[in-house]
Amino acid sequence: LDCWCLFFSLTKQPQPPTSGAPMEGLNPSPAALTPDQEMPPTTGLLPGETVVREGKAAILFPSANEVFYNPVQEFNRDLTCAVVTEFAREQMARRGVKVVVPGEKERVVVNLADEKKEETEMQTGEEGGEEPVVTASVGERCKNGLRVLEGLAASGLRSVRFALEVPGLRSVTANDFSAKAAALIARNAQHNGVTHLLQASQRDASMLMYEMRGKKDRYDVIDLDPYGSPAPFLDAAVQAVGEGGLLCVTCTDMAVMAGNSGETCYSKYGSVSIKAKYCHEMALRIILHSLDQRAGVYQRYIHPLLCVSVDFYIRVFVRVHTGQAMVKNSASKQALVYNCVGCGSFHLQRLGKRTTQGNHVKYSAATGPPVGAECEHCGHRHQLGGPIWGEALHDVSFVQKVLSAVSGNPSRFGTARRIEGMLSMVTEELEDVPLYYTVDNLSSTVHCSTPPLLQFRSALLHAGHRVSLSHACKNALKTDAPPRVLWDVMRCWEKSNPVKRDRLSESSPAHHILNTEPILQACFDVREDANPQSRRRHLTRFQENPEPFWGPKARANAG
Repeated sequence: LDCWCLFFSLTKQPQPPTSGAPMEGLNPSPAALTPDQEMPPTTGLLPGETVVREGKAAILFPSANEVFYNPVQEFNRDLTCAVVTEFAREQMARRGVKVVVPGEKERVVVNLADEKKEETEMQTGEEGGEEPVVTASVGERCKNGLRVLEGLAASGLRSVRFALEVPGLRSVTANDFSAKAAALIARNAQHNGVTHLLQASQRDASMLMYEMRGKKDRYDVIDLDPYGSPAPFLDAAVQAVGEGGLLCVTCTDMAVMAGNSGETCYSKYGSVSIKAKYCHEMALRIILHSLDQRAGVYQRYIHPLLCVSVDFYIRVFVRVHTGQAMVKNSASKQALVYNCVGCGSFHLQRLGKRTTQGNHVKYSAATGPPVGAECEHCGHRHQLGGPIWGEALHDVSFVQKVLSAVSGNPSRFGTARRIEGMLSMVTEELEDVPLYYTVDNLSSTVHCSTPPLLQFRSALLHAGHRVSLSHACKNALKTDAPPRVLWDVMRCWEKSNPVKRDRLSESSPAHHILNTEPILQACFDVREDANPQSRRRHLTRFQENPEPFWGPKARANAG
């Protein structure tokens, strides 16, 4: 027996140590990693793995669909890096830190007033003998920097890009519930040399955020990009983001939010979606309504910075603030939508009313409805949608900063041309006009030829109304003109481009609309200001097909 014991003790395989650095060739537990720990040297590609390069990152990716990855979302990730960079620039400036972005020759100045203000502050600092401004570069850990959480990281590509491309960060937590995804995140952090910044985590995203609700534990930036709906994570996210922090949310369940299943949309977001031409913008306003409603439970409110609708998904960037007085404004910011099923005319009804008398603010119930039992233009009934967010979708001053930074450093992002085009359209949109019409749908309603976009816009401008395009739809028209004016313009256009009225059914919307004489005599002479700058410069404003069969990808196989 003693001989056999000696034999087994000599032939027993060595076990990895229980503490200290892991042995070479073994992957450490992703959940146990911290930004201070060093990863072991890379061991190369595993069987079936390929290297995916995007931005500054090189990601190890399995050929089997074990971890989700969609190359078409590069625009989403580029835009997020640009927005987070400008957010970090603002936040770190308040902390006395100047961020340094590769490729930027000098600080981006959007407003001359801001430049004069900064010069005054710098002179005051020099006279007072203050210490010089500390700088923060990409790839470096900043002691007073931002803490970032990517709740559903998959391969960790977005988090790795944050660590490599966004300056002023203290830590980046890349979390995923999948064990295979979490292990891949750890390997990708090691492969890109960002283990000092990036922490891999294998947790339930909601539980992780609920545990970080304390004021000292909250994240400065939270990014949620789930496969499908983000609804299960929104309640935790609005609590776990810090005061004035940035919350980035992607929704890819556009079929639900665009009206295919209004009851499902209500169960997820507390709003009924309807099928209409403005469905893509309505989807943005639905998710903002949901975020604001959930934040209000905790005496918090949102301030949208940038909200974009891109084909099969939407992306919103909002600040989250705390304040009981501001939360009271929430009801007056939400609105119901009355949409005519015949002609497509729509009206908005605010949920609450806010009136100001000097320093006194009074809140009351709104009065309505704004429409009758039947549509005044075509005689058809209305359908009710919402509530939706009724305020501005964007903070134009912030969008201009992002736009200036991207256009001034075009080599930074692979989709810089498209970002510049989309943000240019965003800055041209009417801020106080929710939703939009489309020229082709107006023409289809009355069965006439479609007027050129510039002529239709010119007719509205001649009538004294404002008009803009929309980034959410190619033929969209955002205008403060009431539906009556739009139909008067179409009546005038039909007189010079007549339709065969004897073929129109007496119950059709076209019959009701065209049999009414126009009050407004439209002028279709093209005005110079009818063509916006983004259109004149031929900017890339809408999605180009990047590859065959592009669009939403299949869900990852790994549980």
